[in-house]
Amino acid sequence: MNKIKHFYGVDISKSFFDIVDQDGKHAQFSNDVKGFKGLLKFIQKDSLVVMEATGYYHYRLAQYLYEKGITVSVVNPLSVKRFIQMKLSKIKTDKSDAKAICEYAQATKVPMYTARNAVQAECLQLLSLQDLYLKQRTALKNKVHGEKALGNPSKTVTRSLNRSLKQLEKELAQVEAKLECLVRETQEKQLEQLTSIPGMGKKTAMLLIVLTDGFTNFESARQLCCFTGITPTIRQSGTSVRGRSRISKVGNRKLRNLLFMCSFTACKTNKACREIYERIVAKGKSKKLALIAVCNKLLKQAFAIAKSGTFYQENYISKLA
Repeated sequence: MNKIKHFYGVDISKSFFDIVDQDGKHAQFSNDVKGFKGLLKFIQKDSLVVMEATGYYHYRLAQYLYEKGITVSVVNPLSVKRFIQMKLSKIKTDKSDAKAICEYAQATKVPMYTARNAVQAECLQLLSLQDLYLKQRTALKNKVHGEKALGNPSKTVTRSLNRSLKQLEKELAQVEAKLECLVRETQEKQLEQLTSIPGMGKKTAMLLIVLTDGFTNFESARQLCCFTGITPTIRQSGTSVRGRSRISKVGNRKLRNLLFMCSFTACKTNKACREIYERIVAKGKSKKLALIAVCNKLLKQAFAIAKSGTFYQENYISKLA
């Protein structure tokens, strides 16, 4: 960051992206290779280009700039949104958003972007496809239930829905098998180590490996917990506001849900997790709060194992986590 002399904020969409520098200079380019080349002529050397994580739209630009030797940062859209709200801005345009991103980069220590290799990129695409299929499966199951609730469902409709469900199940199985194959290809030992943790399922372990790039993206277990969105937020002000502590939920929802499901098994089979659960419940706290604490413990154990390169050992890991 000490070498950075010029900041640029990028607001990106499907077809175009707007860019504003720290001096307010604005330009718009097409979101394709031609536009990327035009951007290289616009920006100066020793610059930092900051953009929001916007699914597929930001990925190609971030990869392109990184490969060209430009320093890039991809930030959480929610963080930028709160930054804009804090400034009480009333203008909402692509140009104003790009300017706000630039100002956010100057005011905050933003994370540096590192390009993903082919395996990492494919794993993320598979996860995205898996999420899509899961949503479609849920929609179809709800539709089947809704047809049955009519009392006299159409046989043609029911058969069609069931055929679609079977096909989706096949596609999901293929996606999951390919994902596991790719993870084992690059991180098989780490996958075996993580699944040695009592209560840690294979799906959760694979998702952790993919999202954290083999746990290389985080320097501490706390950072990993914050990324997942299971750290508590405090709501207190003066003597009148005493809101209940809640988890931040600023993180990967799918990972949170899988960890929460793992916590039920961990309470029975993982000694450290069981002790935390029983201690919190004994204090009169809710069981849900205790399960969230178990999720935190599971993540800390996973981080300790990944960094130490060992399999689960009850006494050894308890000290590290």
